[in-house]
Amino acid sequence: QMTIIMTTATAVLPSCSDEQEENVEEANDWKVPLCFVQSYHSEPIVGHPQSKLSWRMTEKVRTVGIVLNMCMNIGVDPPDVYRPSPCARDECWTNPFSLNSNSALETITVALQKQYEQWQPRAEFKRCLDPTLDEVKKDACSLRRHAKDERVLFHYNGHGVPRPTRNGEVWVFNKHYTQYIPLSLYDLQDWLSTPALVVWECNNAGICVEEYEQFATQHDDDIRSRLLHNLNASAPAAYSSTIQLAACGADEALPLNSSIPADLFTACLTTPIRAAVLWWTKQSFLAVPNAEDFCYERIPGRTSDRRTPLGELNWIFTAVTDSIAWNILDRETFQLLFRQDQLVASLFRNFLLACRIMSTYNCHPVSRPRLPPDVGRHWMWQAWDVALDGWIRQICEARNPSVAVYEPSTFFADHLKSFDVWLKNGWQEDRQPEHLPIVLQVLLSPTHRIQALELLTHFLDLGPRAVLMALQVGIFPYVSKLLQSSSHDLRVMLVFVW
Repeated sequence: QMTIIMTTATAVLPSCSDEQEENVEEANDWKVPLCFVQSYHSEPIVGHPQSKLSWRMTEKVRTVGIVLNMCMNIGVDPPDVYRPSPCARDECWTNPFSLNSNSALETITVALQKQYEQWQPRAEFKRCLDPTLDEVKKDACSLRRHAKDERVLFHYNGHGVPRPTRNGEVWVFNKHYTQYIPLSLYDLQDWLSTPALVVWECNNAGICVEEYEQFATQHDDDIRSRLLHNLNASAPAAYSSTIQLAACGADEALPLNSSIPADLFTACLTTPIRAAVLWWTKQSFLAVPNAEDFCYERIPGRTSDRRTPLGELNWIFTAVTDSIAWNILDRETFQLLFRQDQLVASLFRNFLLACRIMSTYNCHPVSRPRLPPDVGRHWMWQAWDVALDGWIRQICEARNPSVAVYEPSTFFADHLKSFDVWLKNGWQEDRQPEHLPIVLQVLLSPTHRIQALELLTHFLDLGPRAVLMALQVGIFPYVSKLLQSSSHDLRVMLVFVW
């Protein structure tokens, strides 16, 4: 036990003057804690870090005009190209030597126009059949005038003329078809102006890309120098922004294998499912009986109807190629090529297939903007092979493919499951979801829509970075369309997503 004894004492304070009291109070004031002295009261106010790349495209560009420049001169081989017998002959899936010589070129060009119309039905077309220099200039300038600030596509087929030159020239004909006339790519740039997309279907097509790019730099330098002398003039779009797709490298020739079309690159760009089926039948790993005899025409349905085999294959192909592009490209390039212009997006999806198929024939397609060199070996192509193999197996086993009942592919269900597993176990701040474009495609399907929305809500709940990625991949138009739905099951999830 402790006893505490408290004593009380009376303290006697000495008297002090008023001046001394003021001095004591002033000294005590300095000991009072000060307010608002922490660093966060004086440092600059900085908001939450924002991504420099906006998810919303500042401007949409459409391709409104297409020039089909067909320099084929059917029946006459150019002097610097040797074609053995047999060799690749088909153009636009048509053998020109099976047709009347006077109508073969017209038939092929009409077929190519129909193939492009599947991707851009409202475009204006100009057909240049074995043209002269003046005809090319007339059609290119005419389309540019009508297109105004929209994009023009120039498709060059040079199978009947010599190879491009290092002077920046491709070839056309004189009026009597007795001479090859050089067409300067510098002049072609003047006629097409910008924005433009150029497809090079010829030997050594990479030369065209390199020289066109060099001339574009010269044009841009000339424009900048003129603007310095005229400050009130408006700056046009840069020529270096022209998109280019070429069938092969600068030192490569097109394949001459007689079992494939002569314009295999164009076939991949404009009829991707048919080209993929043809390539599928040539592979040695096939386990389907009589697969080498299978042809595209046996696939029932339409590409626009996702409930049919052909429509579902096209839907899966879109999901696969979008996923590959999402995983290999930076966000700015992905939005430029796959979210700005419908025709450009379709052609670049199909260009990924061309890179895969043509590499098996020692050709390596070239593009501007450049794509990574391994796009044809991405792991998502294996998922495409499995889906295509499953559909062709069902069609081969059906007695009457046009009326048979088919089992839908498990492609989308499998990838939704993969996305679910990734959400539960694989989410990392420094990684992006590889399956996100497929989830967006599944939103179009009533069968898997609720499951896809549930997964999407879990993903968006991960934070601002997840929301930004969903917007960059293109979720906005999908959700805007679904908000018009009257389904009660979707409302709660759609409100959360919005």
